[in-house]
Amino acid sequence: MLFDGVTFEYIDAQTGERLRAIDGLTAQIRENEFFCILGPSGCGKSTLLYLVAGLLKPTQGKILVGGRVVKGPGADRGLVFQEYALLPWRTVRENVALGLKIRGVSREERDAVARRFIHLVGLDGFERKYPHELSGGMRQRVAVARTLANSPDVMLMDEPFAAVDAQTRAVLQEELTRIWAQSRLTVVFVTHNVDEAIFLGDRVLIMTPRPARVHSVIPIDIPREERSWAHLDRDPRFAALRGRIGDVMRNLGDGSASNHDRG
Repeated sequence: MLFDGVTFEYIDAQTGERLRAIDGLTAQIRENEFFCILGPSGCGKSTLLYLVAGLLKPTQGKILVGGRVVKGPGADRGLVFQEYALLPWRTVRENVALGLKIRGVSREERDAVARRFIHLVGLDGFERKYPHELSGGMRQRVAVARTLANSPDVMLMDEPFAAVDAQTRAVLQEELTRIWAQSRLTVVFVTHNVDEAIFLGDRVLIMTPRPARVHSVIPIDIPREERSWAHLDRDPRFAALRGRIGDVMRNLGDGSASNHDRG
């Protein structure tokens, strides 16, 4: 994936003023990489994700996914929102299979695919439950399963664990790394949390305040097999990365960037 001089401007609804949210941002994400994006609150992290999803169009520059310029939404990209965005009148199985149904996939095939990904996210036995019968963490697992069921090449995640408690968040982070290791998707993960970015990411891109540019891209050099919340807090490599990235965020004037709370 390539961001090639991406600029995004919009018209302020109250003042009519043209504002620049992202300014000439250039970065490259490797295939099958778990790539985290950090930045001050309101800097345009989610906007960048929506540009990749094709929900917004760059004012200047271009985004390439799989060597093709993004011109709109596509099945090669799946988006998981911070809020669960599930249909409350559909069961877990129906929500997971929704995209397949829209594409005209047979009921037999979409049920088989739904069962596969419900199992992958650890929700066996909940297929007939409705969203209101599930915890927040379980609803977010359904959202991940629904995205995976559509076989995207890239999964875009917009602070997906921000609405759950710290203990659930830590469990979901570990489960997400397991799912990613099995699927080997490219994941672009927006977060406001330094610890979460270090735990999940292969690299972390830090954005400047608006208009957003790339401040730095920091590799996370802790091997995957050594990343466990049971041990990571005592790892000096983790502490060093936390200090380095936290210092950058504070220097950018972001008092909202958090640590310790697993997100």
